[in-house]
Amino acid sequence: MTQLATFDYTMPVFLENHDAEITLRPGTTKSDIVVYLYQNPEWGYSPQDIKEALDIPRGTATTTLKRLYDEDYIGKTADGYYHALGERGDIRRYVANHNQAHRMFGHHRDTDATPEEPETKIGEDRTDEGLDAELAELEDELNG
Repeated sequence: MTQLATFDYTMPVFLENHDAEITLRPGTTKSDIVVYLYQNPEWGYSPQDIKEALDIPRGTATTTLKRLYDEDYIGKTADGYYHALGERGDIRRYVANHNQAHRMFGHHRDTDATPEEPETKIGEDRTDEGLDAELAELEDELNG
């Protein structure tokens, strides 16, 4: 059986903005939902909307949204739409840091990403004779 590589999604924290009360971990459903809601703070979302946007099971969306609401990470309208809380600057900073880390390092974790092939490979346009001449020139410089 082939074992898939796992990644540790922890990241360093900038202490000036660090809030130990935030128990979110990047790469978890809780974190993904919070990031999604805070990236779209002007909208309210149903559990079905979150399920579709994040491609998670409906039960997971419903349960996680309720937990986030109970923990005061997100708000909820009287008719059941979940949303970002305007007064939670600490969570907005978490989301900003998350987004910055994803921009810096996220592409390394994308399993669908394939490395780009360079247009030409180094030395591809050189001949053996040219390489031999270059090597001889370098040897002369070293010996000379």
